[in-house]
Amino acid sequence: MAKGWYILHTYSGYEGKIERTIRSMVENGDLSSDVILDVKVPVEDVVEVRDGKKRTVSKKVLPGYIMIELDLPDLGWKPICSAIRRIQGVTGFVGTNSTVRPRPISNDEAVALLQKSGEIKGEKTARVKQTFAVGEQVKIIDGPFISFSGSIEEVNLEKNKLRVTVGIFGRATPVEVDLTQVEKI
Repeated sequence: MAKGWYILHTYSGYEGKIERTIRSMVENGDLSSDVILDVKVPVEDVVEVRDGKKRTVSKKVLPGYIMIELDLPDLGWKPICSAIRRIQGVTGFVGTNSTVRPRPISNDEAVALLQKSGEIKGEKTARVKQTFAVGEQVKIIDGPFISFSGSIEEVNLEKNKLRVTVGIFGRATPVEVDLTQVEKI
């Protein structure tokens, strides 16, 4: 038995439907619950700033792909994989064709994807959709420096922070703000 996470390629936009189909096939007994352990469509939260308002939107981490945890037997794996491939909207397992046994992704890759989607504990932060570069002009739309404008001095994506130089009392003063607190001018 080879227990692991496998990536299943699907038509884009069909991920949720295929996940529900696989779950219902397991409930109906068409697929064995001993073999199919879990099915996930990994999503992450993305913060969008539009018209000065913040919105948190769920976006798929892997559009067109779903994660499926299988405990494939060494012999007799073909009927199981064929049944999954026959689901409408499924194109196959990533990295193999229909005559070769699928290969699971590494544990590190699986953990990283599950952490990013918040399925397992880890550092899950909302990703900001907008990109910023040093020297760009921005307006602060939230926080203690609201309505100030300035230029970006430093971008720190790990902490989701920007250092912006703003004019306070006639002097250029660097302030640190969150990425969600600014918008481009």
